[in-house]
Amino acid sequence: MSSIAEAVGDFLAQKTIAVAGVSRDGDLPANLIFKKLRDAGYEVFPVNPRAQEVEGTICFPDLDSVPAEIQGLVIATPPAATDSLVEDCIRLGIPRVWMHRSFGEGSVSRQAIRRCQESGIAVIPGACPMMYVKPVDFGHRCIRWVLKVGGKLPEPRGFSLHS
Repeated sequence: MSSIAEAVGDFLAQKTIAVAGVSRDGDLPANLIFKKLRDAGYEVFPVNPRAQEVEGTICFPDLDSVPAEIQGLVIATPPAATDSLVEDCIRLGIPRVWMHRSFGEGSVSRQAIRRCQESGIAVIPGACPMMYVKPVDFGHRCIRWVLKVGGKLPEPRGFSLHS
């Protein structure tokens, strides 16, 4: 993918997506992303090894347990967990990964980005799906604009592992 628009378009063209990092507590970014995707008509699977149910939906302890072919994974975990999740994606043949980040570090791991690139996984190293899944709320439109103007939206092909 040569641009964030193309990468996002490809990722969101899929219908079966897992979201890692959901919580029983509710207001974490992963939960908000899960609900947004579910409400937009995606078949979404929450993943958390310590939860049996999230947002009224059965939660799966790991990607192996998801009873469908996962076409994309949104990662909204600490970066340390991102590396392991990407290794699972490689093993399971999950072709797309989106590492959540709006401001700050988010879930982005340079090691995981490198592994995605080496393994042919389309990776979006940052940004938030809620900035793109329609209808986009005013707050996320503003965040996307600020990141774009500030040159902070990820460019999947041009992402430097040294920046």
